Amino acid sequence: MNDIGTWVWWLVGAVALGIPLVVTAMPEFGMLAMGAVAAAGTAGIGGDLVVQVLVFAVVSVALIAVVRPIANRHRSQRPQLATGVDALKGKQAVVLERVDGSGGGRIKLAGEIWSARALDTDRAYEPGQEVDVVEIEGATAIVI
Repeated sequence: MNDIGTWVWWLVGAVALGIPLVVTAMPEFGMLAMGAVAAAGTAGIGGDLVVQVLVFAVVSVALIAVVRPIANRHRSQRPQLATGVDALKGKQAVVLERVDGSGGGRIKLAGEIWSARALDTDRAYEPGQEVDVVEIEGATAIVI
């Protein structure tokens, strides 16, 4: 099985594994495709079929065992830079018009005037007080 056909079949297999990678965005298919490319290289330098299959299995499993946990860790991390309304959460604002649990109040937040409502419906904030923004619902800041 040292002919040129064996390594070509491994490359065909790598391409075949690359198709579901693109369609499903599952990186495991890419790792299996890399194992097939490694097996094609083994076939190209004259390794027999048993060695090719072992190289395919070892490279594929090693990539899945190493790369997958790293990818999962990166996927679960929140982005470092908050933008839009997410960047306003946790900011301090100044009350311009009385803010209570029913809404209708106004605050100055990041240089802009926002409608605001108190998170605690029994609490009210008077003009001039500083409040913290805990949530943004539509165009209303929820404050404490």
